[in-house]
Amino acid sequence: MTEKSCTLLVHFDKGTPALANEIKEALEGNDVEAKIEALKQAIMLLLNGDTIPQLFITIIRYVLPSEDHTVQKLLLLYLEIIDKKDSRGKVLPEMILICQNLRNNLQSPNEYIRGVTLRFLCRLNESEIIEPLIPSILANLEHRHPFVRRNAVSAVMSVYRLPHGEQMLVDAPEIIDRFLASEHDPSSKRNAFLMLFNCAQDRAVSYLFSHIDRIADWGEQLQMVVLELIRKVCRVNKGEKGKYIKVIISLLNAQSSAVVYECANTLVSLSSAPTAIRAAANTYCQLLLSQSDNNVKLIVLDRINELKSSHREILVELVMDVLRVLSSPNLDIRRKTLDIVLELITPRNIDEVVMMLKKEVVKTQSGELEKNGEYRQMLVQAIYSCAVKFPEVASTVVHPLMDFLGDTNVASALDVAIFVREIIETNPKLRVSIIMRLLDTFYQIRTSRVCTYALWIIGEYCLSLSEVESGIATIKQCLGELPFYTASEESEAQDVSKNSLVVSSSTVSSRRPVVLADGTYATQSAALETAMSAPLLVQGSLVASVGNLRSLILSGDFFLESVVACTLTKLVLRLEEVQPSKVEVNKATTQALLIMVSMLQLGQSSALPHPIDNDSHDRIVLCIRLLCNKGEEVKMIWLKSCRESFVKMLEDKKHREAEETRAMAQISNAQPDDLIDFYHLKSKKGMSQLELEDEVQDDLKRATGEFLKDGDDTNKLNRILQLTGFSDPVYAEAYVTVNHYDIVLDVTVINRTKETLQNLCLELATMGDLKLVERPQNYTLAPLSSKQIKSNIKVSSTETGVIFGNIVYETSSNVLERNVIVLNDIHIDIMDYISPASCADILFRTMWAEFEWENKVAVSTVIEDEKDFLNHIVKATNMKCLTPPSALEGECGVLAANLYAKSVFGEDALVNVSVEKQADGKLSGYIRIRSKTQGIALSLGDKITLKQKGSS
Repeated sequence: MTEKSCTLLVHFDKGTPALANEIKEALEGNDVEAKIEALKQAIMLLLNGDTIPQLFITIIRYVLPSEDHTVQKLLLLYLEIIDKKDSRGKVLPEMILICQNLRNNLQSPNEYIRGVTLRFLCRLNESEIIEPLIPSILANLEHRHPFVRRNAVSAVMSVYRLPHGEQMLVDAPEIIDRFLASEHDPSSKRNAFLMLFNCAQDRAVSYLFSHIDRIADWGEQLQMVVLELIRKVCRVNKGEKGKYIKVIISLLNAQSSAVVYECANTLVSLSSAPTAIRAAANTYCQLLLSQSDNNVKLIVLDRINELKSSHREILVELVMDVLRVLSSPNLDIRRKTLDIVLELITPRNIDEVVMMLKKEVVKTQSGELEKNGEYRQMLVQAIYSCAVKFPEVASTVVHPLMDFLGDTNVASALDVAIFVREIIETNPKLRVSIIMRLLDTFYQIRTSRVCTYALWIIGEYCLSLSEVESGIATIKQCLGELPFYTASEESEAQDVSKNSLVVSSSTVSSRRPVVLADGTYATQSAALETAMSAPLLVQGSLVASVGNLRSLILSGDFFLESVVACTLTKLVLRLEEVQPSKVEVNKATTQALLIMVSMLQLGQSSALPHPIDNDSHDRIVLCIRLLCNKGEEVKMIWLKSCRESFVKMLEDKKHREAEETRAMAQISNAQPDDLIDFYHLKSKKGMSQLELEDEVQDDLKRATGEFLKDGDDTNKLNRILQLTGFSDPVYAEAYVTVNHYDIVLDVTVINRTKETLQNLCLELATMGDLKLVERPQNYTLAPLSSKQIKSNIKVSSTETGVIFGNIVYETSSNVLERNVIVLNDIHIDIMDYISPASCADILFRTMWAEFEWENKVAVSTVIEDEKDFLNHIVKATNMKCLTPPSALEGECGVLAANLYAKSVFGEDALVNVSVEKQADGKLSGYIRIRSKTQGIALSLGDKITLKQKGSS
């Protein structure tokens, strides 16, 4: 069955279908309202496949003479969708009956009737019906009302573009050219210019340059068509683009934001001249500030991001203008803005950028917006990146940021702690001031994770006598008075803790699987990562818990206890080096031992809901033994080796970032035999400065090979899929192009027979989140000829999809018999939508805990080396390994690594690889995939299962 094109779509309620007899009776009556409803019913039945041939004569007799405007409009819609040709492709004789009515409408005194009739003629493809009406159409070009003239121009264009339209309207371009010169209505001028643009491009260009001085006064619609004309002309004739760029520059001052945006896009696509790119960038920045729609801002930010990759030096000048977009309350806009700005910072603008970011941080302290905490975290990360790239600004930002160590937003406070830890190592001059500020603000820290970072910094970087003593004093003050509980109150505290466990179970830590830094699972007893809550133990000496460390420890955070013990151990060992008085050293040692023993007693008592875990217990016991038996070798490990490991970690991180930067830098080279035109050796007469700049930039691009070439032919060949066999009467193959949100199938069909194939149709169907955009069309293939058929498929999620179908055709010898050739399936690979991405270790573990879809794949491979297997999985899944290479060094028979990727739809894909070498040399273990959606977890699991069995 041949599918027809449809120019009209109306919702139809199939529950109450109208009967043809009822419609016929209503049309024959004199009630206008009934006729209107009957016509609507008839149109909806036609749109849904019912032909109702008996209605046509009734409509000609009873509806055609009606003078009601609504009836006439519905009549035109009815005529638009009915079949006007017979099975042989000839116009039906009865269609001639409507020609006189259409002519009368075109001469009607009412401008609305004329206008809708002209609009109806734009959708007619039958030249036999249109040819008698051409004089009436041309006469309407001089009608007094712009609505009629506008539709008359559209009708002329549609007639001229028919298969034999140039013969019916030979002088149409000349007529429209004269019309355009005398017309004043903006919509009519736009339609006339569009007609010249499509049918007589030279006349459109001539009109443009003859009225170039008044182009700024043209309407928005006409200006948009002008830009489209410029793009079309410059694609064909690149040598003339200089004079068109001046037209675009003049349109940058237009009143319409849409025109200004299109001007900037056109400038960027046509020219590489610094003046043109600077004008486009300024335009984008103005749009960011003038438009209130968040979607518009996000689109413009995407354009600026694209511009940044090729013209960074120009955008660097506008970095402060881009930063002003942070005034928008939308977090997506703010995040995208910060990402762009961080890649545009230079030694010249770093001070201004950091000052602006500091002001934004201060603004977040007001509680007006709900997501201030998340925004503050983004700002802290941005300032951290600035300080890492330009260490000289660290001194101006580190102290203000340290005020947020006590922030109730855990992620924001954690980012500040990580930032301070790195800055104090990379900027030795700031060490003393950072330590003093940290000791002063330590009591404000309210979360366990941040406390562990701060304690590590205190233990490693308190070097002088006063700093060590202040560090010990601060920790003692935050721990409060000892012991943490008394034996006489233990039983009462136990009852209270049991009651509180029932009433407020959310504040009690529990034994549950957590993901460690290497991606492995462990059972850890620790307090939940929330703001500090009141301690569970409330009686006797326990009421004296005023310090933040005491409250967290009394809530059952034993990991924090072990960190406190390690920090005190380091401080006492360093005190022994800087304190000449042995008495003071011994005094500090005994106090530290007392604190550690008290923490052990607390952990082993029944006062808390669960006992201390073995890891924390062993760590504290180790600290106690060390303080009781101090040896030089152990001192060196605790006081120097830990810090050296941290320094090595920072160096490794910088090295990895440098490697990634080098890998991302794409160096393109021109071929030795490429033609280079040196315009500098030619005459520059008649060329403006902008044209000269554009030519210079083109020269440079040719010389450096920056002009984009066609993709690698080898890669194209890899994407060609054979759909039918070589012995089939019709051979078909498809070239698959994946463009983020859509897939384009370019199918080549070859008729290998000596017969003409009629009504050949490529029928496709899909599985998964794939959707066909258009319906298939029928073609006629001559013997041994070929045809290119394109099909567009929309993609809505990251999921492996399948495209299948068949080719149906009829032969000239037997029209009644339809032949079917089943096509090979086309599998759409999930790897086309996934790209490697980076994410912080903390964010990875947070997402791992939140995502509900997990796919667990058992390791089954012939590869025997753990690292080779990991590299094989990374390559097969197109993901990035977040675990640093230094953590994968050595031979221990066990490997655990985290992989991360992001899809074009913004979905996160998390993978944890845990493998172990068995005694027989084979690898065993599991690969876990987690994602927010089921599709990506299942598809990625299938991909890994398929690929892991191969060798590396």
